Amino acid sequence: MHYAKPGQTPAVRPALQRQPTAEERRRAQRVLLRIPVLVHLKDKPKPIEGMTQTVNATGGTIILAQGLAAGTKFTLENPRTHQKVEVHVQRPSQINPEGSLVAVEFLASAPQFWNIFFPTNTN
Repeated sequence: MHYAKPGQTPAVRPALQRQPTAEERRRAQRVLLRIPVLVHLKDKPKPIEGMTQTVNATGGTIILAQGLAAGTKFTLENPRTHQKVEVHVQRPSQINPEGSLVAVEFLASAPQFWNIFFPTNTN
């Protein structure tokens, strides 16, 4: 280990000086996963079909034909497992060639909703 001599400024490792990257700030690891989902809105009698783009232990990004307003709460269903979870839209939807990207967050912990294992975040 290298120590500074009296009167010298101790060396600081560059990693401690920089701001954390978006990946390091992220609460949960993202996984690219394409599975169908159903969106159950209170004012719609029929669920809206969508597809996941990315998922994580706290929610994910889904692709819908039309976007949803930030803050919108709804029930998200995984038709493969028939599990349902309450979610809310985190931010305004973004448009991409496949449709509207809608970032959702679970209102309560649902670690098994996507039916995959997420390692604990070490950040």
